[in-house]
Amino acid sequence: MSEDGLKPPDPDDPERLRVLIRLLRTHLSPYKKPILLLVALQLLQTGATLYLPTLNADIIDKGVIRGDTGYILRFGGLMVAVSVLQVACNIGAVFFGARTAAALGRDVRGAVFDRVQSFSARELGHFGAPSLITRTTNDVQQVQMLTLMAFTMMVSAPIMFVGGIIMALGLDVPMSGVLLAVGPVLGVAVGLIVRKMRPLFRTMQERLDTVNRVLREQITGNRVIRAFVKDAYEQERFRGANTELTDVSLSTGRLMALMFPTVMTVSNIACVALIWFGAHRIDSGGMEIGALTAFLAYLMQIVMAVMMATFMFMMVPRAEVCAERIEEALGTETSVVPPTAPVRELASHGHLEVRGAEFRYPGAEEPVLRAVNLVARPGETTAVIGSTGSGKSTLLGLVPRLSDVTDGEVLVGGVDVRTLDPAVLSRTVGLVPQKPYLFSGTVATNLRYGNPDATDEELWRALEVAQARDFVERLDGGLNAPVAQGGTNVSGGQRQRLAIARVLVARPEIYLFDDSFSALDYATDAALRAALAGETADATVVIVAQRVSTIRDADRIVVLDEGRVVGAGRHHELMADNETYREIVLSQLTEAEAA
Repeated sequence: MSEDGLKPPDPDDPERLRVLIRLLRTHLSPYKKPILLLVALQLLQTGATLYLPTLNADIIDKGVIRGDTGYILRFGGLMVAVSVLQVACNIGAVFFGARTAAALGRDVRGAVFDRVQSFSARELGHFGAPSLITRTTNDVQQVQMLTLMAFTMMVSAPIMFVGGIIMALGLDVPMSGVLLAVGPVLGVAVGLIVRKMRPLFRTMQERLDTVNRVLREQITGNRVIRAFVKDAYEQERFRGANTELTDVSLSTGRLMALMFPTVMTVSNIACVALIWFGAHRIDSGGMEIGALTAFLAYLMQIVMAVMMATFMFMMVPRAEVCAERIEEALGTETSVVPPTAPVRELASHGHLEVRGAEFRYPGAEEPVLRAVNLVARPGETTAVIGSTGSGKSTLLGLVPRLSDVTDGEVLVGGVDVRTLDPAVLSRTVGLVPQKPYLFSGTVATNLRYGNPDATDEELWRALEVAQARDFVERLDGGLNAPVAQGGTNVSGGQRQRLAIARVLVARPEIYLFDDSFSALDYATDAALRAALAGETADATVVIVAQRVSTIRDADRIVVLDEGRVVGAGRHHELMADNETYREIVLSQLTEAEAA
C-alpha cells in the first residue's frame, strides 16, 4: 500500500483510464453545448488547415509555373480567406475550450471541497490534510490542464493525421507510402516512452504529498522545532523529501526530453525520403513540383498531429493518477451519515443524554468508550473529568457528531443526533474545542462565525463574559483588528477566550467546553466561570477539564477511567466514595484544599 492508502501503481491498469473518463463525463455533462460548438470550430479549423497545402500546390503548378497571374491572384485570395477562417475558428475553439476547462476545474474543486466538509474525524485522519490539499489543488489542476489540451487538440490531431494521409493519397499514391509508414513508427516510439512514464507520475504525486506534509508540519510546529533546536534535523528531513520529489521529476523529465527528439528524428528521415522519392517522380514526369511541396506540408501536419498527441500522451498518465486520487476522495462516504428524513423539531430544549454509548475506531481491538451514560439538564453544569486518554474529548465529540457512536445513543432535546437535522443540531449545540482555531480575518468576523447577524454590542458583551474585552480593546482596530490564520498572532489564552466568545455570540442551548480553560491563569479562569454562570444560567453546560478547580463546583461530575464511567456526583460525594476521583484531586490539591 502507498502512503495515502492506495494500491501500488500498475502501468498497464486500464481502470485508471476508465476512472479519468468517468470523472470527465460526470463533470462535463452540463457543458454539452459549448463542447459541441468547439468541436464544430475545431473541425472547420482542421479542414481549412488541410485544404491550404492543396491550394498552394495548385498555385505553384497552374499559376507560378505557367505564369498565370490571374490564377495566382484568384487562388491567393481564396487562400487568404481560408486562412482567416482557420484563425477565427481556432480562436473560438480555444476560447470555449478554456472556459469549459476552467468550469470543470471549478466544479471538481467544489465537489471535492463539499465532500471533505462532510468527512468526520475518521476520514480526515485516513487521508491526512496534506493529501486532501494536494487532491483539491494540484490534482484538479492536472485534470483541468488535460481537458484544455484535449479541447484544443483532441479533435484536430486525429483528423489532421488521417486527413493529411488522405489528402496526400489524392495527390500521389506511390509517394503516400512514406507517410503511411511514418504513423506506426511514431506511434510505437511514443507508446513505449509513455508506458514508462505512467508509474512515475503516481510516484510524483505521492512524493508531492510527502513534501506538503513535511512542510505543513514544519510551519505548524515551528515553535516546537526551535524550542528543541531541531532546525538542522528538520532541514535534513525536508531536503530528503524534496530530493525524492526531484529525483522522480528528473526521471520523468528525461523521458519527456527523449520524446521530442524521437519524433523529430523520425519526421526528418521521412522528409528526406519524400524529397528523394519526389525528385525521382518529378524527373520521370510522374508528379509536379507543387505536389511535392504539398507532400512536405502534409508530412509536417502529420508530425504536428503526432506532436499534439504526444502532449496529450504526456499528460494523460499523470491526469489518470490525479483522477483516481480525486475519485477516491469523492467516493469516500462519511461515517457520519446525514439523516434521510431529518427531524427538525426538538421534543425538549437544552436536554442532553448519552445512553450506553460505545465508540470504537476502525480495526481497534478495544473501544475508546464503553457503555457511557450521562445526563445534562438546562440550568445545570455537568463536568467530565478523567486521566489522559480516558475518552473525555471523544465523548464530547459525539454530541455535535464529529464522530458517531458505534453502539448506544446520544440524544439532544430527546432526539437521537443521528436523525436530527444538521442545521438544528448546529444551532442547538455550541462546542469550544480543546485546540481552538481562529480563521484569517478580523476579531469581528471570527466572533460572527456562528451568528452573522450579531451586533457590535453583542460581540462586546460576549468578549466581556469571556474576559477578552480588555485585550481586544487594546488591539489596533478593536473588533476590526486582523486575526492571522489559526490565530497565531494572539496568545494561547487569548485564542481560547476568543473561541469561548464566538460560542457565546451564537447563544446555543447546550454549551460544550472541551478543556477550554487550560491556557488561562487561575484568576482569569475563576472570573470567566463566574461570568459564564450568569450568561448560561438557562442553558445546559458540559465542561471537560483536567484542572480540578475548574469543575469542583459543578452540579454533577462524571468520572471517566479507560472509557468507562466509574463515578458520578458532586465534589464532596466523589471525594468520599470514589477512589479514582480522589486520586485525581489529590494529585493537584492538598487534602485541606480539596476539602
